[in-house]
Parts: sequence; structure tokens; C-alpha cells
Amino acid sequence: MPTAVIALADDDLVRFELVNAAFRAAGFSTAQGRAALLDELAERIGAFLQSSDLRRRMALRIGDAVDSRHYDVTLARRPESVGVRRCIMSLVDQTPEQRTETSLRREMSTDSLTGLPNRTGFADMVEDMIVAVDRARYAVLVVNLDRFSRVNACMGSLSGDELLISVARRLKGVLRGCDVLARTGGDEFAVLLGLREGTGDALLVAGRLQQALVQPFQLSDFSIRVECSIGIALGEDADDEAEDMIRHAQFAVKRSKRTGLTEVYRPHLFDIVRSQFSIETRLRHALEEGQLRLAFQPICDLSNGRISSFEALARWRTPEGEEITPTAFIPVAEESGLIVPLGRWAMDEAARTLAEWDRRLGGHGDARMAVNLSAVQLQRDNVEAMVADVLARHGLTGDRFTLELTESAFIVDPDRTLHTMLALKELGASIAMDDFGTGYSNLAYLQKLPIDKLKIDRSFITGMLADRDKVAIVRAILSLAQALGMRTTAEGIETQELEHTLVALGCAFGQGYFYSRPVDADAAYQLLLDRNA
Repeated sequence: MPTAVIALADDDLVRFELVNAAFRAAGFSTAQGRAALLDELAERIGAFLQSSDLRRRMALRIGDAVDSRHYDVTLARRPESVGVRRCIMSLVDQTPEQRTETSLRREMSTDSLTGLPNRTGFADMVEDMIVAVDRARYAVLVVNLDRFSRVNACMGSLSGDELLISVARRLKGVLRGCDVLARTGGDEFAVLLGLREGTGDALLVAGRLQQALVQPFQLSDFSIRVECSIGIALGEDADDEAEDMIRHAQFAVKRSKRTGLTEVYRPHLFDIVRSQFSIETRLRHALEEGQLRLAFQPICDLSNGRISSFEALARWRTPEGEEITPTAFIPVAEESGLIVPLGRWAMDEAARTLAEWDRRLGGHGDARMAVNLSAVQLQRDNVEAMVADVLARHGLTGDRFTLELTESAFIVDPDRTLHTMLALKELGASIAMDDFGTGYSNLAYLQKLPIDKLKIDRSFITGMLADRDKVAIVRAILSLAQALGMRTTAEGIETQELEHTLVALGCAFGQGYFYSRPVDADAAYQLLLDRNA
């Protein structure tokens, strides 16, 4: 039954008369109850009675946030009563409905496992912060647990849940009172930070969060070490959408996974990624439309000056005439997986070119080809089957090819790499380690893997004559290669003096602008004829 009362206004004072039983049962007939009701409604009742409205509805909340009651209030009067300072007021108690709605909203915005705000609840908090606070005074920090999926896979989801609860407790334990922790994904947590000292505050909190995870977690009989990647998005770099800010912090996390450092989102980095996405789309189209080509740079035998082989290098010129460098499109190809079709195309095109040179020479020539294999390609493709197919298709033998791999290929999955290299060796191909000395340079791999050649990176060769340290490094690499029965190729030779020095040091092969820049297939064929005549 609605609570009803007739309200009067005399001399700007509102009073109640003719109240019903529900009004008294609700406690509004007591002095305290009347005072609470008038405090909230007197001004609005007076405004209604002074207007020409016949009906007006409003929401009313009485009490504190913990124990409040909610009413739907209606003020009404008949047309002939306009101008008379009297109306009927009814109050419908909506407290149960409000509490149910609040409970449902809380459930929808809370992570059931940890009791923390979930992605929806966290986004609402960020939205409120964007509206209410100066942008320089807050930040969003995202924490992604590294290798968490392995715990679920090896120990089961119950252990994974236990770990998440323990992680949540530790993270919350090192946060400040003004910071809010949420679980925004399966293995992802987020923190809404208040900033007093700018970016330094966010980095300080990130350091504390990482430190909180240093101590291993005890799950059953196992001691689990958890590491994390952290990305930060600053309010000053945010748009007006909470989801954008969270997404920016997640973007910084992806960068953190690559660098191993806490990363702060910067808009220009997002522009770089957008550019990379553009390159990926265009590269996929270029592969489909045959827009790429190979250039060939000679590798010379330093003992006699003859060309021993050519390195096949991918080049890309768009239909608009734009030259996109390998340093721009190769990393994109590796990250997107396009390195597999790109690598297959390069191997096939190099073999086709070599077969064409044989045909022009009227038989089996002495030219050889060096083709690069990406570490990503080794992981995602059946390289040995691909090479065997290319050789069979073009009627070539494996000894006409040297397959060049960087040191990273040996680090990612040594067992798989070893299996692939042995299979390639069975086909007759040679194996070269490219850019030696610029990566991990783990000497154990040199002993274990069937490597035929070491290519000394150009960074050690360029300027070598004026740098004793570089000379010492090159001499050490040459001695190491000789001890392991490997031959060496020096990249970046640009002068005859540099060539003579490398010959004196015992280097077998040379490559660089002193001999030729990378050229197209016809120019490379002519170089072969001229130099090896």
C-alpha cells in the first residue's frame, strides 16, 4: 500500500496533514521521520505548488549509504486545485528493488574468483576517474602473468585458481590505499593509480608489484615462481574512453613482453604499430601479386678473387615506386607469420634463377646460392621438405646452396633446429651462421650444431683498420672457426686494404660493396661471367 499524505504550504513552510496508516508505519509520523522527509522534499514540494503542473515524479533516498531506503515520490492535484497550496503526495517504497539491482550490478562488476572488480567494474571506475580528475593525476597499470597457462596445463585449473587468488592477495598487499586492483582477464590484473609525482609514481608501484612476486608460491608439492610483464597508460595520454586507456596499457604490456622492462604507453609507439599493420596488409598483397624480387650480392673467394656464390636478398618496390627496406618488412613478416610464404618464395626464386643461369651456360655451372632462413620460419614450416621440393622442381642438387641462419634460430628451439639442420645436410646443403658475434654467441652451439661457415657481422669489419679492438675480435673469431673446422665470410668489405688485411688474418671469403652492391639476376650473371672467366 502506498504511503500517502496531504501536503500544505503556508508562508513557505511545508507541513503534512491527513496521513494514512502506511505513512505512520513507515515512521514518517514521528518528529524524526517528518524532519528527515521534509529535509529532502520541502523545497521540491514548494516548487511544485508554485507551478502549474498537475503531477510531478521524483526519486527519494533517505538514510546513509549503508542503510538507506528508496522511494518513488509522486506529487499530484486536480486542475481546479491549481493555485491552492495543497497537494497529495504518495511514496512507493522501492528499497527491495534497489537493493536487488545494486546486488546484481555488484555481481556483474566483480570477479567471482578473487572478489576484485572485473573488466566491466574496472572500466566503470576508470570512466569515473576520467570525468572527475585532472588527467595528469591518474594512470592505468596492467600486469600480465608470464607463462601462467603452463600452470593450468601441468597442474590443473584448481591449482591455477589457487595461484590467481594468491597473486591477487600479494599484489593488493603492496598497493597504496588510493589504488584499486582489478582482475581484468584470465591471467591479467589491472591497477587504477592515483599519481602525486607523475610517471615516477606509476613506475614505483610497478616495481613494488614485481617485487611482490619474487618469492615463489607454494602449490601442493611444487614451488612456483611467477614473473610478470607490466604496461602503463597515463591519463595525460588518454582519450575520453576508459576502454581506450585500458587498451593502451595492454599494448604497453605486449611491448614489455619483448623488452623485459616495464613499458609506458606513448602515442607515437601506437603510430608505429599502425604502420606495421599497414605494411603487413601490403606485404600479404605483394606476395600474392608477385611484387617482390630478389637481388644478388656476390661472395668472393679471397684466395683467388673468384665469385664462389651469391647471397639472395629480398627486395620490395610497391607499384607506386616506393622502396620498402628489408629492415622494415622482415620483422613484420616474422611477427605476422608471413615469413613462411616469403621464405618459400625466396628459396624457389633463388633456385629458379640458378637453374636459369645453368641453362644459359649450357650445362651445370659453378655458381652457388646463399639463402637466408628465419628463426620463425624454422619453427613454423617444414623447411627440409620445402627445400627438397624446390631442388626437385628445378633439377638442382643441395650442394649448390648455403642456408644462412642467425644465432637466434639456435636459441629458440635447439633440438628442432638441430633436426632441421641435419636433414638439410643430408640434402647436401651447407649451413652458415649469419651475423656471428651480434647475438648470444653460445660456443656450446658451435660444437653441437653442424655449421660449415661463420659470417662475421659487418659491424666488426667496418672501420676495423682504425680500431684495434675490432681487429682483436675478428682475429679471435677466425681462430675459433679454424679450431672448429669452419670457414669464414667477412661482411662489409669496402676497400682493397681491408680485403688484404682479412686475407692476412686467414679469412676465406668476403662480401661487400668492394665487390658489388646487390644487383638483379641479369647483372649478377654478367658479374659471374666477368669475374670467373
